[in-house]
Amino acid sequence: MVDLTRVKPYGDTLNDGMVQLSFTLPVPYGDEANEAARQLAKKMGLEEPSVVYSKDLVGYTYFILYGKSVHTVDYTKIEVPKVDLDVMSKEEVEEFIKDNIKRDIVVVGACTGTDAHTVGIDAIMNMKGYAGHFGLERYEGIEAYNLGSQVPNEELVAKAIELNADAILVSQVVTQKDVHIPNLTQLVELLEAEGIRDKVVLTCGGPRISHELAKELGYDAGFGTGTFAEDVASFIVTEMVKRNMV
Repeated sequence: MVDLTRVKPYGDTLNDGMVQLSFTLPVPYGDEANEAARQLAKKMGLEEPSVVYSKDLVGYTYFILYGKSVHTVDYTKIEVPKVDLDVMSKEEVEEFIKDNIKRDIVVVGACTGTDAHTVGIDAIMNMKGYAGHFGLERYEGIEAYNLGSQVPNEELVAKAIELNADAILVSQVVTQKDVHIPNLTQLVELLEAEGIRDKVVLTCGGPRISHELAKELGYDAGFGTGTFAEDVASFIVTEMVKRNMV
């Protein structure tokens, strides 16, 4: 029986605390490097840390370690802000649009700023979709415009205005040094300056995007990894009806 008030990592046996972690240190490869990694893991709170793999990175060293965590978490007290909705299938979304909105809706999406990684926005918008989940381009009742990568916020806003968009989707994959935060913030500011922020459903997504962060930055919803087109579509259409954007 698992005690959810004292959850520990599981490796070989329940509650053994075994974890695997990896990191890189700016030190030359060798025995001293392995010992440095082991000592650092110990300071992280791991018992019996062991370097099981290390690799020379030309002046730096990469490590994989095993160790035992002594800490636990109370799973019963965890609360995570997330998009709260009943996800509809593609067919259910299409029927919802016919019954409740009664017109085609316009969705514009892009990877903005310097981000050149389109895998996220393509998974949501492109006709073929991802992992068997068709993208918004295949949905009846949705006119989807994927602007691609490295799209300036100004260009995205201009296109949304031109198309009279109902929803704007932003994908942010490259997030080093939190570059996604000022970029996402600027988009909200531009929409507010144009007086259309409240006229669109605004969502963002990416590996480091949470619903909580998205709301803090002024978005209607944030979607992390594991999101499919039907998740985003369900939110857009229900939010449009909720806000009387039909």
